[in-house]
Amino acid sequence: MTTTAIPTDHPVLSPYIVVKGAADAMVFYEKAFGAAEVFRLTFPDGAIGHAELAIGASRLMLAEEFPDFGALSPISVGGSPVSMQLYVQDVDQTVADAVALGATILRPVKDEFYGDRTGMIADPFGHKWHLSSRRENLTPEEMQRRMDTLSEA
Repeated sequence: MTTTAIPTDHPVLSPYIVVKGAADAMVFYEKAFGAAEVFRLTFPDGAIGHAELAIGASRLMLAEEFPDFGALSPISVGGSPVSMQLYVQDVDQTVADAVALGATILRPVKDEFYGDRTGMIADPFGHKWHLSSRRENLTPEEMQRRMDTLSEA
């Protein structure tokens, strides 16, 4: 088996999040977003040192909080400035499912000028997710035209 610098079974860029309650977070992501566990590495006490979930063609990597190593979750640091974008088949249903599982709506689902139907949630572990379904395929020029129209109002 040949080793390559960039693994062929991973996207080039994958989010890596720290979660207080990693095992519970993995269950949430599986139920809310259809994630599938690829693998997990656990310490003798059961803490997850590293895990990978597949969501479509993407990977979400995560680990339990390890304060001694500076690995802190949004809950421990008072929130996160980072959010993740996830395209789903039915954004309204996915948001409803996530809320039923403990997520909080940060921005209700609505049609946006850039062609997506989008909402934003915070999962029960403090991570923010933009959830979207594409409604229109638009060029960057059309999106800019629509954005300009919004700012004129």
